[in-house]
Amino acid sequence: MQDHSKDTTELNRLLKGERSACETYEQAMQKLSDEPSVHEALKAGHDSHRMRAEKLTSEIQRLGGDPSRDSGAWGSFATLMQKGAKAFGKKAAVSALEEGEDKGKRDYGAATDKVSPTCRQWIETELQPEQMKTHDMLESLQSRL
Repeated sequence: MQDHSKDTTELNRLLKGERSACETYEQAMQKLSDEPSVHEALKAGHDSHRMRAEKLTSEIQRLGGDPSRDSGAWGSFATLMQKGAKAFGKKAAVSALEEGEDKGKRDYGAATDKVSPTCRQWIETELQPEQMKTHDMLESLQSRL
């Protein structure tokens, strides 16, 4: 039986990041609910992160691991960032989200160096393209504000 503990550890780290992203997007959507085009873009980003969290959860379980239930330290930091952003407006809220997307790109890149080749391929085909989409969407949104 193959030991998947290294893969599940890294996938759980990514899962925590996705849960954090979902929490942060939810807060931003509440803050910017009166901006229909911005809210629509944020909902698409949130849905993408939620889908990735679901895929990660399923893959961790398939590999015999126990999926994380929380968003970890980054979730606490992201919440703090969004609370500050709420006080300063939509540009700050979107900027906080974009910082999270940058972190997500780095996290996915780092994870591919630490997992098995099979897991790396799964990350590169199932998750990283979506991460790039949400990153690029936020970058575009921020430039329009």
